[in-house]
Amino acid sequence: MLILHLSDPHFGTEQPHVVSALRQFITQHQPELVLLGGDITQRARRSQFSAARAFVDDLPCPALVVPGNHDIPLFNLFARLFNPYGNYRRAFGDELEPVLEQERLLVIGLNSTTPGRHKNGEVSAAQIERVRARLARAAPQQLRIVLQHHPVRALQETDIGNLLIGHEQAVPAWVDAGLDLLLAGHIHLPYVLPLRGYQGEAGRRGWTVQAGTALSYRVRGNVPNSFNLIRYRQPGECVAERWDYSLLARAFLCEERHELPLSR
Repeated sequence: MLILHLSDPHFGTEQPHVVSALRQFITQHQPELVLLGGDITQRARRSQFSAARAFVDDLPCPALVVPGNHDIPLFNLFARLFNPYGNYRRAFGDELEPVLEQERLLVIGLNSTTPGRHKNGEVSAAQIERVRARLARAAPQQLRIVLQHHPVRALQETDIGNLLIGHEQAVPAWVDAGLDLLLAGHIHLPYVLPLRGYQGEAGRRGWTVQAGTALSYRVRGNVPNSFNLIRYRQPGECVAERWDYSLLARAFLCEERHELPLSR
């Protein structure tokens, strides 16, 4: 099973040559599912959502989408207060927390955005419990993924302030309930780190897989456009690959490969 994890394309700031390279990659590798983890647009405008919708419609496989903070209007205060997800829903439907379940896969979408905050994400007690209960019902052979926009672990100290508010309660509860992978973005920095349950090192382990910006010129420092390719072979065997855009090759190339042993 091949799953493509994209985040932060920021349509409205997308680079045509990078979009072309991503389309070429998808045609060549034929993923079975695309997970799009928020900041789909730059300023939540209709034209930007239309471009994003056209991109998704052109995919040869299904896509599961959740919003990011950039998908809520910033300057249109009336829309932000009274209809913050209006343009998002027009493009991607009313469901902000979609769930996809197959024989070997469970993906739980989480809306980590809060219209009252400019950029920070937050998870409520009700959301934590909803995700925990759904993970606890998963079958042993299912790869169990939570897809959201905001990160739960930081690689650099400067990113601690960007972590999801409520992650201290959410992460151990979800790991103990069966979480395998938590896919996120927001900070345009790709990395893979372990997650632990309430028993710490002695207990169950999951993984957080962060994605960079897939298409935007708003890259972070020297980190190029990138995305993740998840390979799931059988219960307990999973690989996360990071693919970076190469300006020289005008294509995405595999930069890192992480073996992710899953607790079963």
